[in-house]
Amino acid sequence: MFIDLIDIYQKLYSVYNIPDGWWPGDSNFEIMVGALLTQNTNWNNVEKSLHNLKNLLTPISLYDLPIEELEELIKPSGFYGVKAKYLKNLLEWFKKYDFSFDELNNKEKDELRNELLNIKGIGKETADSILLYAFNKLSFVIDSYTIRMFSRIGLNIKKDYDTYKIFFENKLPKNIILYKNYHGLIVEHSKKYCKKKPLCKNCFLKNLCLFGEKYVR
Repeated sequence: MFIDLIDIYQKLYSVYNIPDGWWPGDSNFEIMVGALLTQNTNWNNVEKSLHNLKNLLTPISLYDLPIEELEELIKPSGFYGVKAKYLKNLLEWFKKYDFSFDELNNKEKDELRNELLNIKGIGKETADSILLYAFNKLSFVIDSYTIRMFSRIGLNIKKDYDTYKIFFENKLPKNIILYKNYHGLIVEHSKKYCKKKPLCKNCFLKNLCLFGEKYVR
């Protein structure tokens, strides 16, 4: 089945009123922290943790913060003991570059991605979220929503992170806002319609979707 990614994007964008760039955050550093904290939880919980950290959202402040205090502040996002360690690992790496986004932005995307993936606690989705939203690097983010939604639509490829990432990056124009918005639109649509138990009958993409085609016959 032919999948027109741009057509799907345009349909999603016409329905969901998202701001360009989608990911919320008052600074690149806040976005980076949020990308880690959102592992295995929902964004509402991450927002509570970020609110607790609001007076400490600078790299040096968090780096100097005792880990016990950090654990308490990020408790709403769950797995706080593990996430505090992972965040400290990320900060230790960031310190090597004097906490400078400018210095890191001069690195090639693949080199930067490999460095992030070598930090304990940073997986592919988190690394790509940091690259795309905090460093403005063209690295498409794949998550479980993306694989679920597009496999239902009819994308017949291996259901793993790397295969999906290659597919999207090969098919989409190299545009940073498009990458950011598309990932956000997939999340929004998956939360509203393409849930684990999908609401196909009311979905405006059902005429493009193998999973929902029984509702348009």
